[in-house]
Formats: sequence, C-alpha cells, structure tokens
Amino acid sequence: MSTKKTEGLVDFAILSMKYKTKLTKKFENRVKYEDPNPNHIMSYIPGTICEVFVKEGQKVKEGESLLILEAMKMRNQITMPHTGKIKSIKVTTGDRIPKNHLMVVIE
Repeated sequence: MSTKKTEGLVDFAILSMKYKTKLTKKFENRVKYEDPNPNHIMSYIPGTICEVFVKEGQKVKEGESLLILEAMKMRNQITMPHTGKIKSIKVTTGDRIPKNHLMVVIE
C-alpha cells in the first residue's frame, strides 16, 4: 500500500490497483505510529507507584520485578523485558502517573 499526493487528490495503491482519493483532515492530523523503544518502560495504564525495587546503575535480569503500579485497586508488577542495566528511573514511590508515562530507561 502506498500513497502519492497530487493537487488535493492522493494516489492510493493496493497491490496492482490504483485509486484516487482525498484525505480527511482527521487522517492528515493523526498521530503517526512509531515503533516502541525496547529500552523505555512505559506505563500501560494510569495509576500510582507503590514500590520501586531497583536503583540506577543496577544490573537486572529478564523477568525480575522493577516496580509495582497500582491501578483500580489492583497491584500490577512491572517486570524487566530483557537483561540489562538501569540507566535512569523516572518515578518515585507515591507518584501518580498517566498512561504512556516513561517510568524506567534501560541501557
């Protein structure tokens, strides 16, 4: 699938078929998708940080607990996705964080 813009119309190709169409303002102003960074641990839901188990500079193995995020009366254990070293911790105990907030950076 590819697109090419000419005079308000866009060439839209799917396999070998080509179509002409106009893009909506909503489509043009959408947030573009970016591949997630595997070294950034983001919050997937809003909540409160209950405990932080690691320190900056600490080497952590895959699957080890990094912190506890409480949301909707449930305690969610955030684990290490891969073996690495903690570069920085962006949250502290008691912080209320929104969805997609950067919590931990891994080297």
